[in-house]
Amino acid sequence: MKHSLIQDQMKRPLRDLRISVTDRCNFRCSYCMPAEIFDKNYAFLPKEHLLTFEEIERLAKIFVQLGVKKIRLTGGEPLLRRDLPVLVQKLLKIDGIEDIGLTTNGVYLVKYAADLKKAGLKRVNVSLDAIDDELFKKINGRGVSIKAVLKGIETARTEGLEVKINMVVKKGMNDREIIPMVSYFKEQGITLRFIEFMDVGSTNGWNFDQVVSKKEIYDIIQAVYPLEPIEPSYFGEVAKRYCYVGTNTEVGFITSVSESFCSSCTRARISAEGKLYTCLFAAKGFDLREKLRSDATNEEIAKAVTEVWNNRKDRYSDERTEETVKNRERIEMSYIGG
Repeated sequence: MKHSLIQDQMKRPLRDLRISVTDRCNFRCSYCMPAEIFDKNYAFLPKEHLLTFEEIERLAKIFVQLGVKKIRLTGGEPLLRRDLPVLVQKLLKIDGIEDIGLTTNGVYLVKYAADLKKAGLKRVNVSLDAIDDELFKKINGRGVSIKAVLKGIETARTEGLEVKINMVVKKGMNDREIIPMVSYFKEQGITLRFIEFMDVGSTNGWNFDQVVSKKEIYDIIQAVYPLEPIEPSYFGEVAKRYCYVGTNTEVGFITSVSESFCSSCTRARISAEGKLYTCLFAAKGFDLREKLRSDATNEEIAKAVTEVWNNRKDRYSDERTEETVKNRERIEMSYIGG
């Protein structure tokens, strides 16, 4: 099966696929899965609604034929999915996959880093929003100590995995942690990326006033640790990259709010229950699980994906206003991944 590479209505190719393997998480971060909503009575997806590893592998092969070169496994917390290294191994055997990444909160890396490395994984992104222990316990909503995450990071590096840190910055929550985070991870030689607080989903109470912009964060860092820019590595690279002057250690900024990158977005997303989304801020997805579990052939599934992508014209971050934030329904991040 060989297909021509596809483009959407804005001539954006399909290059990156993000696959959520579970909607469950051991944290309850307020900007993603606030505890008052995702409580003990919350109805998470039953196991039979999740895509199997074989179904994910089949979809990945189809997406590669359409142009995908990179896959990122997300959640929820993906390491809550049993035997995840088995899936990593399956995906890395697909001809055409150039890179597989994993986004995690880091707690389970102590347990799984060695198996992930053995399966062929090369890198992980660890979501971490504070280095101060008490603040971190408050943010994660479960009282988990920063020590558990730092131990996971240390284990991953010892096993030979490259580690990057992702920090969501929300005004009044953790903006005072910008310099402490920079100081710690600069010393460790670990890339730190700052993510502007985004209006993903409908439960995190987002508004513009809570956003700390890339310019504000950059100015805070620049006053203490001078930065110099790094050229993008490829079309569609999300992070605006810099390094600390005199070092090879990087800092990056993901600027979905203040400096939209919709025009170069090459990412599709498959949610935990097998729906295809063409934007992080989408309201509805296309049901691939139904196709997989019917008699649809790979050719028929590829045709359906092609039609969805060819008709794609998402540019939500370009068009974001107070009204769109208030009135547009959006899928929750725990289903679709970051």
